[in-house]
Amino acid sequence: MRRKVGDLVLMHHMGKPVVYAKIEGIEPDPKEGWYQVDLLILTVPAQKVKWILREEYIDGATFTMGGVPIRLGEVEIADLKEMLESTEQNKKPSKKQTTTKAKVISLKRN
Repeated sequence: MRRKVGDLVLMHHMGKPVVYAKIEGIEPDPKEGWYQVDLLILTVPAQKVKWILREEYIDGATFTMGGVPIRLGEVEIADLKEMLESTEQNKKPSKKQTTTKAKVISLKRN
């Protein structure tokens, strides 16, 4: 098994990347060849789930849940860099925002 506790994975749903998750635990399942995988899904709020998966699914092979294709993909440094750059761009005010005067409204009661 190449993935280990602490690894970050990019979860794909129906072939599209949707959310990051951190592998919190991997324990053998009583059913031979399967593992109980604790995942912390990095949403707001974060969610903890336990999935029972084969080794190849933990390592990135596509599997299905309720007929829906799921895959735990690699997290590429380029993915993270792009996400961070996108976040930084959203924080910077546009030229229009910096030149527009805002009207201040008092919330103080008289």
